[in-house]
Amino acid sequence: MDSRMFALTLVGCTVAGQAVAQEDGEMAFNNSCRTCHTMVEGDNRQGPSLAGVVGRTAGTLPDYNYSESMEQSDIVWDETNLDKFIANPDEVVSGNTMKPYAGITDAALRKTIIEFMKTGG
Repeated sequence: MDSRMFALTLVGCTVAGQAVAQEDGEMAFNNSCRTCHTMVEGDNRQGPSLAGVVGRTAGTLPDYNYSESMEQSDIVWDETNLDKFIANPDEVVSGNTMKPYAGITDAALRKTIIEFMKTGG
């Protein structure tokens, strides 16, 4: 195999791998989060839309009625804070209204969901 064919094969595998990762992330998000949340901007349901959540300050999305504790948390949703919150929301923001959601213990699953949220869905 010449170097051009190798490079095309490598690019094809990388693109296919990214597509699989995106599908896995979407499935993980749908199975764990979609009951209450969407990744569609402005589509607030029982929970707020999570479109653009990475980098946003908790409790600040317009047109959503957050708990007082979430509004006053001053948390900026980065990967670390999202991971901690998805693992155990009550430990991160006591008094949040994400009941009966108790968290996801599987670190790999949390990482997959967060990577999906970073892409914007």
